[in-house]
Amino acid sequence: MYRSITIIWFLLFSLQLSSQTLQVNNLRCEYMEDPLGVDAFHPRLSWLLKSGQRSVLQTAWQILVSDDPDILAKNTGNVWDSKKVSSSASIQAGYKGKALFPGKLYYWKVRVWDNLGHVSAWSNPALWQMGLLTPADWKGARWIAYEDLPVNERVLPESRNKDNPNQPKPRNVLPLLRKEFAVNKPVKRAVMYISGLGQFEISLNGKKVGDHFLDPGWTDYEDHALYVTFDLTNLLKPGANALGIMLGNGFLHIPKERYKKLLNSFGYPKMIGRLAIEYRDGTTENIISDPSWRTAPGPVTFSSIYGGEDYNAGLEQPGWDSPGFKENSTWKNALPVDGPPELQSQMAPPLKIFENFTPVKITQPRPGSWVYDLGQNASGIVKIAVKGNRGDTVKLTPGELIDENGLVTQKATGSPYNFIYILKGTGTETWQPRFSYYGFRYVQIDGAVPAGNTNISNAPVVAELTGLHTRNSAARIGEFSSSSDLFNKTEKLIDWAVKSNMASVFTDCPHREKLGWLEEAHLMGSSMHFQYDIAGLSRKVVKDMQVAQTPEGLIPEIAPEYTVFSGGFRDSPEWGSNGIIMPWYLYQWYGDKQVLEQSYPMMQRYIDYLKKVAKDNILYQGLGDWYDLGPDRPGFSQLTPKGVTGTAIYYYDLTILSHIAKLLNKPDDVKKYDLLAGEVKKSFNKTFFNNETKQYGTGSQAANAMAVYMGLVEPQDRAAVVANIVKDIRSRNNSLTAGDIGYRYLLKVLSNEGLSDVIYDMNSHSDVPGYGYQLVHGATALTESWQASRAVSNNHLMLGHIMEWFYSGLAGIRCNEQAVAFKVIDIRPEPVGDLSSAGADFNSPYGLISSHWKKSKNTFELTVEIPANTTANIYLPGDQSATVTEGGVKISNGKLYKISGYANGRVIEGVGSGVYHFVIGPG
Repeated sequence: MYRSITIIWFLLFSLQLSSQTLQVNNLRCEYMEDPLGVDAFHPRLSWLLKSGQRSVLQTAWQILVSDDPDILAKNTGNVWDSKKVSSSASIQAGYKGKALFPGKLYYWKVRVWDNLGHVSAWSNPALWQMGLLTPADWKGARWIAYEDLPVNERVLPESRNKDNPNQPKPRNVLPLLRKEFAVNKPVKRAVMYISGLGQFEISLNGKKVGDHFLDPGWTDYEDHALYVTFDLTNLLKPGANALGIMLGNGFLHIPKERYKKLLNSFGYPKMIGRLAIEYRDGTTENIISDPSWRTAPGPVTFSSIYGGEDYNAGLEQPGWDSPGFKENSTWKNALPVDGPPELQSQMAPPLKIFENFTPVKITQPRPGSWVYDLGQNASGIVKIAVKGNRGDTVKLTPGELIDENGLVTQKATGSPYNFIYILKGTGTETWQPRFSYYGFRYVQIDGAVPAGNTNISNAPVVAELTGLHTRNSAARIGEFSSSSDLFNKTEKLIDWAVKSNMASVFTDCPHREKLGWLEEAHLMGSSMHFQYDIAGLSRKVVKDMQVAQTPEGLIPEIAPEYTVFSGGFRDSPEWGSNGIIMPWYLYQWYGDKQVLEQSYPMMQRYIDYLKKVAKDNILYQGLGDWYDLGPDRPGFSQLTPKGVTGTAIYYYDLTILSHIAKLLNKPDDVKKYDLLAGEVKKSFNKTFFNNETKQYGTGSQAANAMAVYMGLVEPQDRAAVVANIVKDIRSRNNSLTAGDIGYRYLLKVLSNEGLSDVIYDMNSHSDVPGYGYQLVHGATALTESWQASRAVSNNHLMLGHIMEWFYSGLAGIRCNEQAVAFKVIDIRPEPVGDLSSAGADFNSPYGLISSHWKKSKNTFELTVEIPANTTANIYLPGDQSATVTEGGVKISNGKLYKISGYANGRVIEGVGSGVYHFVIGPG
């Protein structure tokens, strides 16, 4: 009897240990951890599996959702119990429970079953809070402002108001708004929903709430605005409390003073807000924005997204955002005004402050002017600590470059742009701008002296100056390194451009334009998604495109469309096609089918537009291969004829749309788009292909590469066209000519054809324009031109496409073509040139994928990590007769591994999750 009990106990204990090896963590709702303000009626839930065993696959899941954490703790889902759902997907699980209520908190957890017979424990609980889903949910809150700009005086983008003779007004009031209220009972929860246009900063009882910068994200304010949700539960205090709001202009209102890329005014700054308080006794209270709020001019006296920010500390009113403040005569009741017709929750990550830069060098190029070199070109603001007399004025001029005299120049980045601070004269004063930013490495100070220097004029003394890097707070999810110092520096060069241009849109540059040029989103998106979690920001861009699309179906080149460009800068298919390509990539990267469903009408309308404007199926409009390397100053395509890139993208759109129609079960659309694609392909080859030379157009790298990548080349001609691409590169001393549009496809074709050695040769030297050339000419962020021209932006998002190859080529991390979201992984490293090692770590939607290799004279070693709930095909380069070991044990084709050959080595198919160490060497 005792022995039987012991055996039973042992079996139960063993089963418990076994099940403990399977865990669920990293719960996400709508791509975020414990998000606030979820505005989806059926939020999508995701999680990761973790196991100490190999080859673990999920076979089923169960989700519990409750509106009470105590109920959930009892393993009860009173809002939704999915029961056991047979599914291998641990991403994009749509909520299917009871109707969700606005502003309500929901708690959830999940458990899973695996293919080895294990059941995980319940995960730790996670939560999400619903946003405000209808106008009624704002409980009567009004848009309020200090002043209103009459509708007939507003200056809107040309497409909506072509005959408006108005110009934006001079400096407007940048107001403070405040509201006192009392909390007389214990608070269970307090949540603030707020939008302040153009930008806002919120404080409670004298302290800033949160760490966001430039809230809310930029939108077309004629259509909609974003609101932000803050949890104030732990910030309220018993008794008197006070909310304070500061407003800046942002893109809502662009003053005509100083530099301006465009002149718009959707109105003057305004805000709307609702503070929802739930007390422990079950009662509720709403503090809403209405005319009872008080407002006054603030110390920010100038605010321009393009021109900078001025701050007069002498106008500060200490305590204005605290309870008990004694107002002066400048205060008045807020004015109710109109606002955007729709409010949506800001679901993309906010901007925040990240790296701080201290000066590496300070010079005095002329009397009264000092230049601080911060060592890194980045987007951001300047923070200063200064001491002086009341009324003293310090002028800060940021810039990417200095001129021949050592002074900051803004010639290529928009001038004048300044931060100006007027002192209040009370000891050491610290200040940083709130509502504008710039791209810069250098800061020139006029009107002050750095501490420790001679100060015969009794000027203010700058005790400290710091550069604060601002960017979208999308999480870093990838890391790359190699034995090549040049490649490592190139990665850093590109990364700084990526970081500096992730705002609430993907900007081209952080100074001169700050506009959401759409070609970068899909061309650079394939690089960025390896390094940052851009799902939320990309979905926001999709919404911007839906709003920007014209009644004719055109998707303009920028979104939001804050200005209407002409001369090829509005209707380029390579830009507008982001409306089709980006949703498709979001599906491929993240398994997001919802974005395809939501975007499908936009895609159809855009294809209809392109069909209408095409001439015999050829699209000749637009910019072409922007900034390619030709004989003239970079700009419009020089080497590739008009029509090649636009029509190639058009064909690519059609093939994508056919795939999407199939996914969405629209067979008639599949036939329609396949038929049109066939017609476009026929016209393209008739118009641009030279059958004798096997060249497209002029035979440029961009023309031939795009024809190959898009599938426009007939199979019998493919090898010859690829050979022409290589021949052109080799004939130019292994240098590139492709520009903004063509270069990504050039890299993709070379990599796909097993020609990464050509990519290596193109990018491993610095004597011709390219990444190495930029670095030796002093660039610290990717420049707009391959030549690192001082005449254009020196911090630009385009042209960084090699980042994708670092991850997918050198390190070899790829999503299998038959899978999405890296559910099936191809590990296919490409050791080329004199590299002795390379590797990358990438946090995919299913978990960490890692691939690191190193080689010596006789061996090649590859260490791989495959996340649970995925499988991988691992490609081992080298002699097919060489010995392969894994974990020190020789392996061969058989029960454990299915091994076959490929052109450059062997592939092990269907490898399960786990960590593997392969060594290829002599027997």
